[in-house]
Amino acid sequence: MNITIYDVAREANVSMATVSRVVNGNPNVKPVTRKKVLEVIERLGYRPNAVARGLASKKTTTVGVIIPDISNIFFAELARGIEDIATMYKYNIILSNSDQNHDKELRLLNTMLGKQVDGLVFMGGNITDELVSEFEKSPVPIVLAGSIEASETIPSVNIDYQQAAYEAIKEFIERGHQHIAFVVGPLHEPKNAEKSLKGYKTALQEANIPFNEELVIEGDYTYDSGLEAFDKLLEASYKPTAILVGSDEMALGVVHGAEDKGYSIPEDFEVITSDNTRLSLMVRPQLTTIVQPLYDLGAVSMRLLTKLMNKEEVDEQIVVLPHRIEHRQSTK
Repeated sequence: MNITIYDVAREANVSMATVSRVVNGNPNVKPVTRKKVLEVIERLGYRPNAVARGLASKKTTTVGVIIPDISNIFFAELARGIEDIATMYKYNIILSNSDQNHDKELRLLNTMLGKQVDGLVFMGGNITDELVSEFEKSPVPIVLAGSIEASETIPSVNIDYQQAAYEAIKEFIERGHQHIAFVVGPLHEPKNAEKSLKGYKTALQEANIPFNEELVIEGDYTYDSGLEAFDKLLEASYKPTAILVGSDEMALGVVHGAEDKGYSIPEDFEVITSDNTRLSLMVRPQLTTIVQPLYDLGAVSMRLLTKLMNKEEVDEQIVVLPHRIEHRQSTK
């Protein structure tokens, strides 16, 4: 049998309004009354109805998080940052996997809004015009985490992906490499095509190194696509001596693909990866990496959302966090 606020009020011999004030931490309750009500709540096992409270306050203290794949360590570390800050600000999380499927992203968005969430954190590789249109119509704030939206009309938290790729390629060039490959994520995603790939090309151009499309291999962030990418690089007219990789899983595939064929990292190929997840430390040799502050990307996204939900003043809605390159054993 569900215990209701009416049962608590009757047992404690107070009004339902008094029980409500106690539950919601209202200070305008006598200490002796508060103590009596809390004892009854404990004895009866009363749990406040979050839905009913949300209807009364027009807030559910619930935030929706739409993520491509929680089993991917990259997104898992972002999600941890989101969850920790949500807990700090006393918000509950509803987490859903979109599988990078556009129709599913739209469906989940509408499902979350139907659940009366107070705000949303959205992660996705390809933020389409249709998604942006839905975001702009949303009755609650939405923040993008680790996701690029070209018009910059939706609040977002990222690093400078173009500059990060540029710096990695420039390091290779300064160490004398002329044939530098890029195993990049899906090129329909703006983060890859319009940011990272552009940084790669700019660094080559500044060094008067011709762009060779054979050395750009598109993957899908997975280990297997890294293995396949390395096989394709061996077929190029000019075999690369250095490789920038767009995700840690793909980088593991590249390293293992090289070692399976008798090559040594970094003696035969220097490798820089892009995420700095735990995978970059678990592999041998440990991977030199662009350090994305994954936890902070999630945490700052959630903090920005809390400000927007509470109508606090926000200085910058497009947040760019710092990055750096961590040198390990996959480069000389």
